[in-house]
Amino acid sequence: MDRAIELLEPGITTDQVALAFPKSTEIGFETEMSAFGLNFCHGLGLGLHERPLISRLNSLKDPYQLKTGMVFAVETFCPAKDGVSAARIEEEVVLTPNGAKVITLFPAQELPIANKY
Repeated sequence: MDRAIELLEPGITTDQVALAFPKSTEIGFETEMSAFGLNFCHGLGLGLHERPLISRLNSLKDPYQLKTGMVFAVETFCPAKDGVSAARIEEEVVLTPNGAKVITLFPAQELPIANKY
């Protein structure tokens, strides 16, 4: 996730960012589709999940050039061993002429617990 944020800047293409994510087989999944929610970025705007979408599933085949002013959620997902629970860590960034600026109020280095069992 940190490497993807470092790469996000105007002019870079989505395939270059997607290559920073691990292959599905490196994280224990057989296909990129089965690992889709684990490492990806998506645009933010009027809808929750907007284009461009950056993932190994689609960006390597159909890259898109990023532009100044785009706002992204950079996400990773860590499933628990129980098969139900999970942690989702997300940073929100805006693309400035100098690269990505993190605008998340709660940095990923600090993980608040929303519902302690």
